[in-house]
Amino acid sequence: MPVVGDASSVETTDSLARLVSLFLMVNTFETGGSERQFAVLAKNLDCSKFQIHLGCVNRRGVLADQFETVPQFPLGGSLFGWRSLRSRLNLRKHLQTNIVEIAHAFDFYTNLTLIPAAWVACVPVVIGSHRQLGDVMTPAQFRLQAAVLRWCDAVVCNSHAAARRLSEHGIPQSKLTVIGNALPDEVFKPVGRVFPQDGIRRVGMIARMNAPYKNHAGFLRIASLVHRHLPDVQFVLVGDGPLRSGLEHQAAALKLAGNVVFLGDRRDMPAVLTSLDLSVLTSDSESLSNVILESMAARLPVVAYDVGGNGELINEERGMLVPPGNEEVFSAAIIRLLSDASLRTQLGASGRHFVEQHFTLDRVRSCYENLYLSLLDRKGRRK
Repeated sequence: MPVVGDASSVETTDSLARLVSLFLMVNTFETGGSERQFAVLAKNLDCSKFQIHLGCVNRRGVLADQFETVPQFPLGGSLFGWRSLRSRLNLRKHLQTNIVEIAHAFDFYTNLTLIPAAWVACVPVVIGSHRQLGDVMTPAQFRLQAAVLRWCDAVVCNSHAAARRLSEHGIPQSKLTVIGNALPDEVFKPVGRVFPQDGIRRVGMIARMNAPYKNHAGFLRIASLVHRHLPDVQFVLVGDGPLRSGLEHQAAALKLAGNVVFLGDRRDMPAVLTSLDLSVLTSDSESLSNVILESMAARLPVVAYDVGGNGELINEERGMLVPPGNEEVFSAAIIRLLSDASLRTQLGASGRHFVEQHFTLDRVRSCYENLYLSLLDRKGRRK
């Protein structure tokens, strides 16, 4: 796909003066794709080029313990209430105090919070993000975000599908930059297994259980179809959220309770993936799936619906794409792959090579750093 840390403990005033003051902001520290990309970049951008400042709307989520000192700018439950306005004013002051030269918002709520504050604070370079297709927003939310993104110098999209959606709604193509998700180095390293090598074939789906469009219910229906042909296959659900209880009841109603494992949230995703034979994604909407990328890094073939940016990652050499909503074809693809170990190995190796070529941390980090500095140069504000 074409795509455009901590500093040492003691630094002189002169060395700090040469750094570009960069502010990155995310909504929360949950385990979603935007939050994970924020965390990877925040920890790995070049501290010899950037003085990095971080912010969030709400410091909650399982990643929060890695960012305990990050300042919060809460919205108080409304984008337009008094508390939201006060947070934007506090954010403007924070940007001015830190002489921020580049402000980058990572998701919907920070687009609507940081971008106006950065404009009022006269930050030279303002960048927004669009990391979904937009079809899971309400029409009003999408229009509001599109209006705010027009104020940006650039909008980072993580897939061409997401960029096309913005272009269709009036965002100039000259402002749109596609930069894929970064895979941290650890996903490429050998790891242990969560499950033993016991001969049981395992199919895994990794997704937070907080939104119907992730379509866990569809995964369980597909699992039921596979179970009729391959009764010994185990289905592994990784993730947690408010929908979990209903999914557990659905698994029982489908007589799958003995074949379905709910692992909950995990921090050892490479070990989980290494324990699987096949990774599947039944989401109805995806921009650029971290799960697909991480599965390929683990040499797992992937079966997914042909929605959004999935087709930018999966082809017949790396997995199988299924027409949206066709559960019979989806189950047949799983059965075919589970029945052919050599094909799984071949597709897994091809997927691994693909992500090594396009989505390593070094490559994606370089794309972001080049974007930041080129925009600052364009404004004539480079120190």
